[in-house]
Amino acid sequence: MAVQPEGTPCWADAMFSDLEGAKSFYGEVLGWTFGESTSEYGNYTQAYADGKAVAAVVPPMPGQEGQSQWCLYFASPDAAATAARIRENGGEVLMEPMQVGEFGTMCLAREPSGAVFGIWQGGVHEGFEATAVPGAYCWAEVFTREPEKVDPFFSAVFPYTAKQIEDDNVDFRMFDLGEQTVLGRMRMTDDFPPEVPSYINVYFTVADCDEAVARATKLGAILRFGPMSSPFGRFAALSDPQGANFSVIDITTTEGEMPQVKDV
Repeated sequence: MAVQPEGTPCWADAMFSDLEGAKSFYGEVLGWTFGESTSEYGNYTQAYADGKAVAAVVPPMPGQEGQSQWCLYFASPDAAATAARIRENGGEVLMEPMQVGEFGTMCLAREPSGAVFGIWQGGVHEGFEATAVPGAYCWAEVFTREPEKVDPFFSAVFPYTAKQIEDDNVDFRMFDLGEQTVLGRMRMTDDFPPEVPSYINVYFTVADCDEAVARATKLGAILRFGPMSSPFGRFAALSDPQGANFSVIDITTTEGEMPQVKDV
Protein backbone atom coordinates (compact mmCIF):
# COMPACT_ATOMS: atom_id res chain seq x y z
CA MET A 1 0.00 0.00 0.00
CA ALA A 2 1.47 3.35 -1.02
CA VAL A 3 1.98 6.14 1.50
CA GLN A 4 -1.25 8.14 1.66
CA PRO A 5 -1.50 11.67 0.22
CA GLU A 6 -0.81 14.42 2.77
CA GLY A 7 -3.84 15.09 4.97
CA THR A 8 -5.40 11.64 4.51
CA PRO A 9 -6.58 10.03 7.76
CA CYS A 10 -4.16 7.10 7.92
CA TRP A 11 -4.25 5.56 11.43
CA ALA A 12 -6.16 5.48 14.71
CA ASP A 13 -5.20 4.39 18.19
CA ALA A 14 -6.43 4.79 21.76
CA MET A 15 -5.05 4.50 25.27
CA PHE A 16 -6.92 2.27 27.70
CA SER A 17 -6.18 1.77 31.41
CA ASP A 18 -7.78 -1.66 31.07
CA LEU A 19 -6.10 -2.92 27.91
CA GLU A 20 -7.51 -6.45 28.18
CA GLY A 21 -11.01 -5.01 28.69
CA ALA A 22 -10.61 -2.88 25.54
CA LYS A 23 -9.39 -5.86 23.51
CA SER A 24 -12.32 -7.95 24.70
CA PHE A 25 -14.86 -5.17 23.94
CA TYR A 26 -13.63 -4.26 20.46
CA GLY A 27 -12.99 -7.90 19.64
CA GLU A 28 -16.67 -8.62 20.31
CA VAL A 29 -18.11 -5.46 18.71
CA LEU A 30 -15.85 -5.04 15.68
CA GLY A 31 -14.45 -8.55 15.29
CA TRP A 32 -10.87 -7.44 15.91
CA THR A 33 -8.02 -9.80 16.61
CA PHE A 34 -4.82 -8.53 18.22
CA GLY A 35 -1.12 -8.85 17.59
CA GLU A 36 1.58 -9.27 20.20
CA SER A 37 2.18 -6.34 22.55
CA THR A 38 5.68 -4.93 22.18
CA SER A 39 7.16 -3.79 25.50
CA GLU A 40 9.81 -1.88 23.55
CA TYR A 41 7.02 0.44 22.36
CA GLY A 42 4.99 0.68 25.57
CA ASN A 43 2.89 -2.44 24.91
CA TYR A 44 1.46 -0.91 21.75
CA THR A 45 -0.88 -3.58 20.38
CA GLN A 46 -2.15 -3.64 16.80
CA ALA A 47 -5.74 -4.62 16.00
CA TYR A 48 -6.60 -6.57 12.85
CA ALA A 49 -9.78 -7.03 10.83
CA ASP A 50 -9.60 -10.08 8.62
CA GLY A 51 -5.81 -10.15 9.04
CA LYS A 52 -5.26 -6.49 8.06
CA ALA A 53 -4.03 -3.84 10.53
CA VAL A 54 -6.84 -1.36 11.23
CA ALA A 55 -6.03 0.35 14.58
CA ALA A 56 -4.06 -0.04 17.80
CA VAL A 57 -4.66 0.00 21.54
CA VAL A 58 -2.08 0.89 24.15
CA PRO A 59 -1.94 1.25 27.96
CA PRO A 60 -1.36 4.80 29.23
CA MET A 61 2.15 5.85 30.09
CA PRO A 62 2.66 6.75 33.75
CA GLY A 63 1.06 10.14 34.41
CA GLN A 64 -1.11 9.95 31.28
CA GLU A 65 -4.01 8.11 32.85
CA GLY A 66 -7.31 9.75 32.10
CA GLN A 67 -10.41 9.19 30.05
CA SER A 68 -9.76 7.01 27.03
CA GLN A 69 -10.19 8.57 23.61
CA TRP A 70 -9.53 7.65 20.03
CA CYS A 71 -6.79 9.59 18.25
CA LEU A 72 -6.89 9.98 14.48
CA TYR A 73 -3.61 10.43 12.60
CA PHE A 74 -3.21 12.34 9.34
CA ALA A 75 -0.57 11.38 6.78
CA SER A 76 2.36 13.74 6.28
CA PRO A 77 5.46 13.46 4.09
CA ASP A 78 7.33 15.66 6.61
CA ALA A 79 6.07 15.64 10.20
CA ALA A 80 8.38 18.51 11.23
CA ALA A 81 7.03 20.76 8.45
CA THR A 82 3.44 19.85 9.38
CA ALA A 83 4.18 20.61 13.06
CA ALA A 84 5.49 24.04 12.04
CA ARG A 85 2.29 24.76 10.07
CA ILE A 86 0.19 23.63 13.03
CA ARG A 87 1.94 26.23 15.22
CA GLU A 88 1.77 28.96 12.57
CA ASN A 89 -1.99 28.53 12.30
CA GLY A 90 -2.92 28.68 15.97
CA GLY A 91 -2.65 25.00 16.88
CA GLU A 92 -0.53 23.49 19.61
CA VAL A 93 2.06 20.73 19.26
CA LEU A 94 1.62 18.42 22.26
CA MET A 95 4.37 16.00 21.32
CA GLU A 96 7.20 16.97 18.99
CA PRO A 97 7.77 14.72 15.97
CA MET A 98 9.35 11.55 17.30
CA GLN A 99 10.73 8.66 15.32
CA VAL A 100 9.22 5.29 16.28
CA GLY A 101 11.92 2.84 15.22
CA GLU A 102 11.62 2.07 11.52
CA PHE A 103 7.82 2.30 11.66
CA GLY A 104 7.63 6.05 11.04
CA THR A 105 7.50 9.42 12.78
CA MET A 106 4.60 10.56 14.96
CA CYS A 107 3.52 13.89 16.35
CA LEU A 108 0.53 14.83 18.52
CA ALA A 109 -1.24 18.17 18.24
CA ARG A 110 -4.34 20.11 19.24
CA GLU A 111 -6.34 22.26 16.83
CA PRO A 112 -7.38 25.76 18.02
CA SER A 113 -10.78 24.67 19.38
CA GLY A 114 -9.25 21.83 21.39
CA ALA A 115 -9.55 18.55 19.47
CA VAL A 116 -6.43 16.37 19.70
CA PHE A 117 -5.10 14.58 16.62
CA GLY A 118 -1.92 12.94 15.39
CA ILE A 119 0.44 13.28 12.45
CA TRP A 120 2.05 10.18 10.94
CA GLN A 121 5.00 10.20 8.56
CA GLY A 122 5.00 6.60 7.43
CA GLY A 123 8.09 4.41 7.38
CA VAL A 124 7.61 0.65 7.17
CA HIS A 125 4.22 1.19 8.84
CA GLU A 126 2.22 3.23 6.35
CA GLY A 127 -1.12 3.18 8.20
CA PHE A 128 -4.40 1.40 7.69
CA GLU A 129 -4.06 -1.81 5.67
CA ALA A 130 -7.82 -1.76 5.03
CA THR A 131 -10.58 0.84 5.20
CA ALA A 132 -14.37 0.80 4.70
CA VAL A 133 -14.68 -2.97 5.25
CA PRO A 134 -16.22 -4.49 8.41
CA GLY A 135 -13.99 -3.79 11.41
CA ALA A 136 -11.97 -1.09 9.63
CA TYR A 137 -11.91 2.71 9.81
CA CYS A 138 -14.27 4.45 7.43
CA TRP A 139 -14.75 8.13 8.24
CA ALA A 140 -14.12 10.87 10.83
CA GLU A 141 -15.63 14.20 11.87
CA VAL A 142 -14.30 17.04 13.98
CA PHE A 143 -16.98 18.00 16.50
CA THR A 144 -16.52 21.61 17.64
CA ARG A 145 -18.42 24.64 18.92
CA GLU A 146 -15.98 26.94 17.11
CA PRO A 147 -15.95 26.08 13.40
CA GLU A 148 -14.63 29.57 12.68
CA LYS A 149 -11.36 28.41 14.30
CA VAL A 150 -11.32 24.85 12.95
CA ASP A 151 -12.12 25.47 9.28
CA PRO A 152 -9.25 27.81 8.39
CA PHE A 153 -6.84 25.74 10.50
CA PHE A 154 -7.32 22.44 8.68
CA SER A 155 -7.35 24.14 5.28
CA ALA A 156 -4.03 25.82 6.09
CA VAL A 157 -2.26 22.80 7.61
CA PHE A 158 -3.31 20.32 4.89
CA PRO A 159 -3.89 20.80 1.14
CA TYR A 160 -7.67 20.59 1.51
CA THR A 161 -10.45 22.19 -0.48
CA ALA A 162 -13.74 22.57 1.39
CA LYS A 163 -17.46 22.18 0.72
CA GLN A 164 -20.35 23.18 2.95
CA ILE A 165 -23.65 21.30 3.18
CA GLU A 166 -26.52 23.62 2.21
CA ASP A 167 -28.85 23.05 5.14
CA ASP A 168 -30.09 25.70 7.55
CA ASN A 169 -30.48 23.12 10.31
CA VAL A 170 -26.93 21.78 10.34
CA ASP A 171 -23.50 23.41 10.05
CA PHE A 172 -21.44 20.72 8.37
CA ARG A 173 -18.29 21.11 6.29
CA MET A 174 -16.38 18.52 4.26
CA PHE A 175 -12.68 18.63 3.47
CA ASP A 176 -11.49 17.12 0.19
CA LEU A 177 -8.17 15.96 -1.20
CA GLY A 178 -8.63 16.12 -4.96
CA GLU A 179 -11.88 14.28 -5.71
CA GLN A 180 -11.98 12.45 -2.40
CA THR A 181 -13.76 13.72 0.73
CA VAL A 182 -11.55 12.73 3.67
CA LEU A 183 -12.88 14.57 6.75
CA GLY A 184 -16.05 16.18 8.08
CA ARG A 185 -16.56 19.05 10.53
CA MET A 186 -19.76 19.32 12.55
CA ARG A 187 -20.76 22.29 14.70
CA MET A 188 -21.79 20.93 18.12
CA THR A 189 -25.30 21.98 19.10
CA ASP A 190 -26.80 22.44 22.56
CA ASP A 191 -27.57 18.70 22.47
CA PHE A 192 -23.98 18.23 23.62
CA PRO A 193 -23.37 18.78 27.36
CA PRO A 194 -21.27 21.94 27.82
CA GLU A 195 -18.43 19.95 29.43
CA VAL A 196 -17.87 17.88 26.27
CA PRO A 197 -14.78 19.35 24.58
CA SER A 198 -14.03 19.42 20.86
CA TYR A 199 -13.04 15.98 19.63
CA ILE A 200 -12.59 13.91 16.49
CA ASN A 201 -15.20 11.19 16.14
CA VAL A 202 -13.91 8.08 14.39
CA TYR A 203 -16.28 5.76 12.49
CA PHE A 204 -15.63 2.04 12.18
CA THR A 205 -17.41 -0.03 9.54
CA VAL A 206 -19.77 -2.82 10.60
CA ALA A 207 -21.85 -5.29 8.62
CA ASP A 208 -24.99 -4.53 10.67
CA CYS A 209 -25.30 -1.31 12.69
CA ASP A 210 -28.15 -2.45 14.95
CA GLU A 211 -26.43 -5.72 15.75
CA ALA A 212 -23.16 -3.92 16.58
CA VAL A 213 -25.02 -1.48 18.86
CA ALA A 214 -26.77 -4.38 20.63
CA ARG A 215 -23.43 -6.14 21.22
CA ALA A 216 -21.74 -2.93 22.40
CA THR A 217 -24.46 -1.90 24.86
CA LYS A 218 -24.67 -5.43 26.25
CA LEU A 219 -20.94 -5.13 27.01
CA GLY A 220 -21.37 -1.81 28.83
CA ALA A 221 -21.15 0.82 26.10
CA ILE A 222 -23.47 3.83 26.19
CA LEU A 223 -25.53 4.60 23.08
CA ARG A 224 -25.23 8.36 22.43
CA PHE A 225 -27.11 8.65 19.13
CA GLY A 226 -28.91 6.43 16.63
CA PRO A 227 -29.04 3.99 15.04
CA MET A 228 -30.09 6.26 12.20
CA SER A 229 -30.20 5.74 8.45
CA SER A 230 -28.67 8.37 6.17
CA PRO A 231 -27.55 8.72 2.54
CA PHE A 232 -24.07 7.67 3.74
CA GLY A 233 -25.14 4.58 5.69
CA ARG A 234 -26.84 3.47 8.89
CA PHE A 235 -24.83 4.67 11.87
CA ALA A 236 -24.80 5.13 15.63
CA ALA A 237 -22.57 6.97 18.11
CA LEU A 238 -21.34 5.15 21.22
CA SER A 239 -19.08 5.58 24.23
CA ASP A 240 -17.17 2.42 25.06
CA PRO A 241 -17.04 1.11 28.67
CA GLN A 242 -13.87 3.17 29.32
CA GLY A 243 -15.37 6.39 27.96
CA ALA A 244 -13.87 6.54 24.46
CA ASN A 245 -16.33 7.90 21.87
CA PHE A 246 -16.62 6.21 18.50
CA SER A 247 -19.26 5.51 15.87
CA VAL A 248 -20.23 2.44 13.89
CA ILE A 249 -21.60 2.60 10.35
CA ASP A 250 -23.03 0.09 7.91
CA ILE A 251 -22.20 1.75 4.58
CA THR A 252 -24.30 -0.75 2.61
CA THR A 253 -27.61 0.42 4.14
CA THR A 254 -28.36 3.90 2.82
CA GLU A 255 -31.50 6.00 2.83
CA GLY A 256 -32.44 9.39 1.38
CA GLU A 257 -30.89 11.80 -1.10
CA MET A 258 -27.30 13.03 -0.88
CA PRO A 259 -27.23 16.58 0.55
CA GLN A 260 -26.64 19.62 -1.64
CA VAL A 261 -23.18 21.12 -1.14
CA LYS A 262 -21.42 24.31 -2.19
CA ASP A 263 -17.73 25.08 -2.52
CA VAL A 264 -16.39 27.44 0.13
